[in-house]
Amino acid sequence: MAEITQEIIDRYKKVTVATVYGGVRRLGYDPSFMREVKAFTPGKTIAGRARTLRFIPPRPDIMAEVHQGVDSPEYVAMGSCEPGDILVCDGMGKKYAAIGGDVKLLQLKMRGAAGMVTDAAIRDLDIVAKDYGIAIFAGDRTPMGGAGEIDPFEANCTIQCGGVAVCPGDLIVGDDDGVVVVPAVAAKEIIDWVEEHEAVEEYVKGLIQSENVAPGKYYPITEATVEQYHRSQGG
Repeated sequence: MAEITQEIIDRYKKVTVATVYGGVRRLGYDPSFMREVKAFTPGKTIAGRARTLRFIPPRPDIMAEVHQGVDSPEYVAMGSCEPGDILVCDGMGKKYAAIGGDVKLLQLKMRGAAGMVTDAAIRDLDIVAKDYGIAIFAGDRTPMGGAGEIDPFEANCTIQCGGVAVCPGDLIVGDDDGVVVVPAVAAKEIIDWVEEHEAVEEYVKGLIQSENVAPGKYYPITEATVEQYHRSQGG
């Protein structure tokens, strides 16, 4: 899999998730927007490499093999996070089952992870968000644990979250609009398009206001408008 450089990640931190979604969709990598996953730390944004964790329905014989203390899948997944990484959990969309709380997720703080994303729920949100400084995107918040509905099974494999495929090393971007997955293989091409598109949009908004016209004169943006923008920049 292609490696996303820190320079690329830093560029994604300066653009909106809405425009990123447009770039991902343009290249045919849809679905990329996670359904039923909401921001629970308003104002916090994320852009970082994915580390993944897959949950399955509990089954005693499987859990007896998988629950291995510090070597259990959830701790392996969190322990693989480098500073700025995002833990993405396939919680099977179980909105009342937590993938973790303040004790387990302390490891994310210790590893310097920037955020956590799941289509299940988060418990102890106030502690995790405020004391640990982690951006949280989840299906809901809950006082429940996961026992009885979901159990951690496999770390750093290809998963789904919110109806979107996520591979370890993919780029995860999120803001108050939601979370979008950028395939690592296309991250450079997408950010090149996103940066140009946002610059053209600013140019178009200036034209609309200076000419006092309806946005429909210049929007949606056409190739002719893009060329006009580049000429205005001396390109």
